[in-house]
Amino acid sequence: MEGTSKDDLFIVDEGKDQRKVHAPPQKESASNEEDYAALMAALNANREWLQAKVSINNALVMEGASRSQPRPSDFFSVGECEGQRTIDGEQVPLVLTPSTAGEDHTSHEALAAALRANREWLEGKVVANSAVLLRGFDVRDAAEFDAVVEAMGWPDIRYVGPAPRTHVHGRVWTANEGPLEQFVYFHHEMVLIKEFPEKIVLFCEVPPPEGGETPFVPSFRVTERALEEFPEMVEELDAKGLRYTLTALSKNDTKSMRGRGWEDAFGTSDKAEAEKRAKALGMDLEWLPDGSVKTILGPRALTRVFPGRRGRRMWFNTVVGMHGKEESSAAAADGSEIPANFVQRVGEIIEEESLQFRWHRGDIVILDNLATLHARRPSLPPRRILVATCK
Repeated sequence: MEGTSKDDLFIVDEGKDQRKVHAPPQKESASNEEDYAALMAALNANREWLQAKVSINNALVMEGASRSQPRPSDFFSVGECEGQRTIDGEQVPLVLTPSTAGEDHTSHEALAAALRANREWLEGKVVANSAVLLRGFDVRDAAEFDAVVEAMGWPDIRYVGPAPRTHVHGRVWTANEGPLEQFVYFHHEMVLIKEFPEKIVLFCEVPPPEGGETPFVPSFRVTERALEEFPEMVEELDAKGLRYTLTALSKNDTKSMRGRGWEDAFGTSDKAEAEKRAKALGMDLEWLPDGSVKTILGPRALTRVFPGRRGRRMWFNTVVGMHGKEESSAAAADGSEIPANFVQRVGEIIEEESLQFRWHRGDIVILDNLATLHARRPSLPPRRILVATCK
């Protein structure tokens, strides 16, 4: 069979949606062994031709698959919202709405499919714009929100922090359950912990009748302005590092925006195990007579530069939110005090640089946690914002 031509043993059958290569009808042979030997000889003699056919077929399949996947421009339109700004040529936040009003574009299933097919594109938009608002999609509850978050493709990371929260569904939790009349100060999520999320995804299930916005701030702008007004102080604190303390009760207290108990935070009521888990997170514990605990964290950086963020120096700390408070403190890592006028002025800068919009039912906001501080304005009830934290 050496030198057997492919044309002698194979024919191409082109159907409507596929192409097949198979052997033509053969005369009855003496045995199955002879048929097998003939087939193997033909395949060996035409190996390069067969490999080329397989490569071409695979390319056609991939091309068809790519054509069936929704492209961003097919599914999303760029919109606007109140409070939006243009910063360094980028809209903040970037507002994405359905390109058409049909259910095939507005349903949570359609949104999840579009995000799943365009994960790299979404990642690029979140990093470039620091915040992306998905508005006008029919996402109604925690289960549907969870499906959308899963479609984004970012791994889950467990929340560790002082805010009282409740697990709702899958990787979805309530946002801070502290009293709505209290202001939750600007912060990068889990900024004090060694491992912090890169993305924060927020979902509005019940918009508040008044107030309750989630303002956010491009973090690098705070650093830029602080350097303009306090260059020596910024560089000194960056060189020394920061030391924080925070006192937590043993049980949750939803009357406080920082009312999460240490048992819930560390997932144990055993003090020795809590100390072990605290060490893994980069903190020390000091037990108090009433059963509460003082957490000690540091040194921590004042500012940080992260890859892919244009070399921007982020205000990656929570000095303003913890300095001089009854249940917390912030100082230089060597124990020296941070001047109150510096803390006050930076707080004013953060407010001046903040932007916000009113929540609409079904809104989903993706924040680059490495590039934005976020907060919560006081509001009238009801208000229900859900959150997922992502690596």
